[in-house]
Amino acid sequence: MPNGRQGFTLIELLVVIAIIGMLSSVVLVSLNSARGKGADVAIKANLSGVRTQAEIVYDNKGCYTNTAACAAAAFAPAACPNSGVASVFGESVIALGINNAKNLSANNLAACSSAAGGTAYAVVVQLKTNPLAAWCVDSNSAAKQVTLSSAVINALIAKINASGVCLN
Repeated sequence: MPNGRQGFTLIELLVVIAIIGMLSSVVLVSLNSARGKGADVAIKANLSGVRTQAEIVYDNKGCYTNTAACAAAAFAPAACPNSGVASVFGESVIALGINNAKNLSANNLAACSSAAGGTAYAVVVQLKTNPLAAWCVDSNSAAKQVTLSSAVINALIAKINASGVCLN
């Protein structure tokens, strides 16, 4: 070579490595954000499936229960999900949908409630990207985001009122 250089200097290599490091950190930050948003979409999709399945149960039985008769216990927080319970949350497809959504949430939190006689239900699951927000579906065809007072299961249950409707 005419000038005597046969390779890159250490400074040139360090500059290239630093640029690659900065670009990869930007990509990783964007990827984590996308993962959280993807989990939120999956929670909403699972609860949409729960709402659809609950309507199928209602169409077949005339109420939202997992028993032959429409005689659920008094309106109260129910096991969420719990296969075999008398409420609509004991129906296997519904329990699976709630469980899948719950596993995607920020703190693995979900709450369910059903009315006496199987006349109403509501399900709320904490979102992944915002621990103070949750997605709620109910028997009044509501599907909306609700704000939580804190990230504990009691706060999720408190967001469901006595008629089984998603609160704001």
